[in-house]
Amino acid sequence: MFSYCSDPDTLGTFGWFSCYLSNGVHMSFYLSFVKVLLLLAITAPVALGFGFLGAMASRSRVLPLRWLGKGYIAIVRGVPDIAFFLFFVIALDQMFEWTRHQILCPDWTDPVRQGNDFLVCPQAKLPLGTSPEWMHETYGFFLAVITFALVFGAFAANVLFGAMRAVPRPQLETAEAYGMSHRQTFWRILVPQMWVYALPGLSNLWMVLIKATPLLFLLGVEDIVYWARELGGTKTSRFTSYPHGDWRMWYFLFLLVFYLGFTRISEIVLDRIMKRLTFGQATAGGEAQRKAAA
Repeated sequence: MFSYCSDPDTLGTFGWFSCYLSNGVHMSFYLSFVKVLLLLAITAPVALGFGFLGAMASRSRVLPLRWLGKGYIAIVRGVPDIAFFLFFVIALDQMFEWTRHQILCPDWTDPVRQGNDFLVCPQAKLPLGTSPEWMHETYGFFLAVITFALVFGAFAANVLFGAMRAVPRPQLETAEAYGMSHRQTFWRILVPQMWVYALPGLSNLWMVLIKATPLLFLLGVEDIVYWARELGGTKTSRFTSYPHGDWRMWYFLFLLVFYLGFTRISEIVLDRIMKRLTFGQATAGGEAQRKAAA
């Protein structure tokens, strides 16, 4: 905050807004954008990894693995996202604490589940009650990443499973005729070619993931939607020196511009990736590139 911000009542319009937008509370608002971008940067590859494993399991020749892969896809895709986010995070947190409780407090005699309460020894709490605030925020962010990755990994698994089936069967048969093993055919022929079929579905999934980031608020993470509602409201405990009217419309309008701009950048990047993947491929995109170059 600037030195002239000590007495907001003496400031003009420009000075008032410069102090208002540069105080510590707004810095937390700006930091929440970094949280959202970091969530996307971590969750996208982790979810893609879950999806790839789920797709591989779904087409496995081992029946239990195939059941596991298809069950993961069906269950997660069939449960509403908001219900999954509200239930799974609590269950995951309690599983971690229960495991630590069994290891760190073997002499504990009281039941862990007491009605609606879940009580473990103080040493098993995650994070510990004496931990600094940043550890609590990091732990909540870690749970959010796992939850997002599991949910969107199931959708990615369904997309990748369909892409694997879309690769022309004669190409796989040709690889087998040349003496390639099933594993070699999978990694050298199927996987490199499936991405061109998977990218449209994965692109849509990426857009849905961007739009789902406000669900961070449900997981206890102070995201951009939380701060927009908190800072834009008339009655707020965050500001005592800078009272204002109901500005939530302007804050949410700023979020609208942010999301639209980010999705537009994503569309440009994904379009370039698609052109790179379809180059030389026997697909409609590859054929269009050949005609344009002729």
